[in-house]
Amino acid sequence: MDGVTRAGVRATARIVARADGRGATALPVLDGEGPLAPRRTRGESGEARVLLVGAMSGPLGGDRFTVEAEAEKGARLRVGSAAATIALPGQAKEEAHYDVLLRVADDGELHWLPEPLISVAGSDLRVRTRVELAAGARLVLREEQVLGRAGEEPGRLTSRLSVRIAGRAVLDQELACGPGAPGGWDGPAVLGGQRAAGQLIVVRPEFAAEPVRARMLGEGAAVLPLPGPAAAVTAVAPDGLRLRRVLDEALALLR
Repeated sequence: MDGVTRAGVRATARIVARADGRGATALPVLDGEGPLAPRRTRGESGEARVLLVGAMSGPLGGDRFTVEAEAEKGARLRVGSAAATIALPGQAKEEAHYDVLLRVADDGELHWLPEPLISVAGSDLRVRTRVELAAGARLVLREEQVLGRAGEEPGRLTSRLSVRIAGRAVLDQELACGPGAPGGWDGPAVLGGQRAAGQLIVVRPEFAAEPVRARMLGEGAAVLPLPGPAAAVTAVAPDGLRLRRVLDEALALLR
């Protein structure tokens, strides 16, 4: 870890998955600093599975965390987290940053399935997720955000997600919620008074021949085709438990 500075904690975790030539996936790079501790766990046949274990609370104000995960050609990687990420206010008055960079090569597969992010009252967190995929890559990405703990107002949360396939942008969107966010974030055009929001991005080469069709999934979720072999599910729900249920149902449908 680079350590604590006046502006907060700086920490980076790096994961690289590589096909070992025997039908399994090796992890030649599995490094973490301070609050970002990646641990290999038992995976299914041919798959490498990693859990991000939080060694410290946070991110707090002024912290800057970065996670980089890469699945090389023929590798299968699944990354989750051991617990929810909780954005907390800190002594520093600056915002905290959490950056994620995901790369997948041709014939590689990455499942990015962290536990929810909870925005606590008084916190200010900026999340940026960038995904770079080769034309023949596969991806399942889930993001879940819960605004405040039970009975608590949320902090300020800004989340941006961009996805590129073979160098072409297929998705670039940003959501800002909480105190100081642009007006209307809690209105009917965005969250509609709900406390949890999430999305699921699924990229499969098979979608090029048989595109996903747009449809509603109940009252608070929708499936949308994206340019290229990809689909997005966006959902809102009263709480994190019901949000996860909706996204799990959507993933089963897209399979």
